[in-house]
Amino acid sequence: MTAKTQNPGGLPPFELALEEHGPLVYSWLIARVGPDRADDVFQETMLSALGVWEKAAVESVRAWLFTIARNKAVDDDRRASRRPLLQEETDSWPSAEAVEWLEDPVWDEVRGLPEKQRIAVTLRYRGDLSHREVGSAMKISEAAARRNVHEGLKTLRERIGDE
Repeated sequence: MTAKTQNPGGLPPFELALEEHGPLVYSWLIARVGPDRADDVFQETMLSALGVWEKAAVESVRAWLFTIARNKAVDDDRRASRRPLLQEETDSWPSAEAVEWLEDPVWDEVRGLPEKQRIAVTLRYRGDLSHREVGSAMKISEAAARRNVHEGLKTLRERIGDE
């Protein structure tokens, strides 16, 4: 699904793309917006993608889906910033039972990285995107994506050692 395609008929059925890329997108959204908001943002992402699926001409379906997810997460952040937090919302993130890898001390450190580095590292390693796809999802060049991943990993090595 990484070859450049044109619709109609060029992209695989949406269900196949959802099956192949959905779990990675959802996992990344849990890291990005938290387990309590990930379901809603994931649904918005997939509904948005489905709405333009027949007209889409994309080089990488996975990078395209991550781009939509990133934009929906930003929209959700804006909505969330306009409403007061309830006490139970502040106590529930991160939820250890929601995603096992969130308990990993490395991912705790990743969440502490500067925003661009955090997004680049999570897209690269949780989203399994290439540097080019990371750049596409973040709307930056491949070189800038590579640099953000590199700087993020460098910071992590300094914080937790070179294991």
